[in-house]
Amino acid sequence: MYRENYINSLRMELVAMVEKYLTPVAREYGYSDVPLESTIKWRPMVLILGNYSSGKSTLINEFLGADIQAIGQAPTDDSFTIITHDPTVPDTDHVRVTEERDGKFLLHDPEYPFEILKKHGQRFASHFRLKKINSPFLKNLALIDTPGMLDSITERDRGYNYQDVIGDLAQLADLVLVLFDPHKAGTVREAHTSLRETISTRTFEDRVLFVLNRIDECASLSDLLQVYGTLCWNLSQITGRKDIPAIHLTYSTRAAKIPEGGPAGDQSFLYYLENQRKKLRASVLEAPRHRLDNLATFVETHSERLDHLLEALVCYRKQLQKQNLKYGLIGALAAFTASAALILTAPGMGIPVTPADPAGLFAGVGMSVLFFLLWISIPMHFLKSIFHRSQLKKIDNLISLETQTRRDVWQAIRGLVYKYLQKTQGRFSLNHVRQQYTAVHRLYNEGSREIRKALNELSTIKPDNGVPGPQRLQRPGDLQLESNGSDAKLSEDDPGMGNNAVCEDRPAGSNPGHARS
Repeated sequence: MYRENYINSLRMELVAMVEKYLTPVAREYGYSDVPLESTIKWRPMVLILGNYSSGKSTLINEFLGADIQAIGQAPTDDSFTIITHDPTVPDTDHVRVTEERDGKFLLHDPEYPFEILKKHGQRFASHFRLKKINSPFLKNLALIDTPGMLDSITERDRGYNYQDVIGDLAQLADLVLVLFDPHKAGTVREAHTSLRETISTRTFEDRVLFVLNRIDECASLSDLLQVYGTLCWNLSQITGRKDIPAIHLTYSTRAAKIPEGGPAGDQSFLYYLENQRKKLRASVLEAPRHRLDNLATFVETHSERLDHLLEALVCYRKQLQKQNLKYGLIGALAAFTASAALILTAPGMGIPVTPADPAGLFAGVGMSVLFFLLWISIPMHFLKSIFHRSQLKKIDNLISLETQTRRDVWQAIRGLVYKYLQKTQGRFSLNHVRQQYTAVHRLYNEGSREIRKALNELSTIKPDNGVPGPQRLQRPGDLQLESNGSDAKLSEDDPGMGNNAVCEDRPAGSNPGHARS
């Protein structure tokens, strides 16, 4: 109980961090169209992908202990199905579907994190649905069943972009199972695209588990080894990795035609692979633990990107400030010089004005002010436009890029910085951006460290040790978040500014070469 309470408390703190400090910045600068916390506040999710006959629905039914998803040799379901727990029905009852909702409900209900899928259109919404099940297996997680991947399907055939949907779901999921079956140990075209392009760019490698399903259909151990070797070869070619990714072996005892006494004869090898089935099941049930790791990575990744974005904007505004001061001094000097020259030459031009007369002094000051106003309204405005265009052309100079990590992060937000500067023409508040930068930078540095400390502490806690769960997780320093997520508080004190090779405006204690991947 203590471990479960600790996980829930830490998860709520992470969501509160994102909602309090990252979402306002992300929405203001076009980094995200939806609140960042909307994609992480729901329960852990396991995405299940595979060829059309890889046994996805059969494996789901095996996990749930009931025939929930339709199964068959041909494609039987072309929908994306969210399968989640129904806490209103006792788990002791017969496992069944207790409630079904359509895609429009899922996409518009703020309880669920699927608002980002609205962009895929009505055809997708009609192939998206929710099932609530009273299975104990789903108590702490949700499963996402997907349409089987085919070889000759196109976006026009489906009516929506399948790869984009898979990418968005992979980004939301805490674990991705990619299933294959012995009859197609190779990969069809959609599977190849999903593994090579979509999943590799939308989620992390350690979140993907490869599964060879339906191994009970192998006639013998020799047959299984041939299939396994073929799949290893194909995966190594697709992923481009020198090492062969781990492949879990499993099958459904509910669907397998095995005598009551257990596998025998040529299929006796299945008996020795029970540990593989148990290991896969345990990996799926560990989704809540994966969720914490993924949330920590989520906070680190987005705080780092927003940190770089704000750093670039602060740098631009400071440079513009210096240019304005320089242009202003030039204008003031030119105005004073021009008015003085005009007053000194006035008597020679027949104008009865001398510098000693009050009228002459008043006229000189007036001419200086008039000249200065003309300067800032036309020439200075033109010079600022030149400066702005120059900064957009050399936008990569706004922040230091001395490490590969900083270069990678900069590429992720470079377009946003360019778009924002182009839209605003550089007219935004330096103090406002600097305050945001200070808060986000502190979260990136201090908050990320404390999150990892909490995760390390969690790894030492044994499940069900009977100790009451923590009511609050303390954060050292001035960064403290309440476990209920309603009282997140960050000190407003300015931590001070250190040296920056580009703009000399990075919070103290920061290291331009330090960045998390």
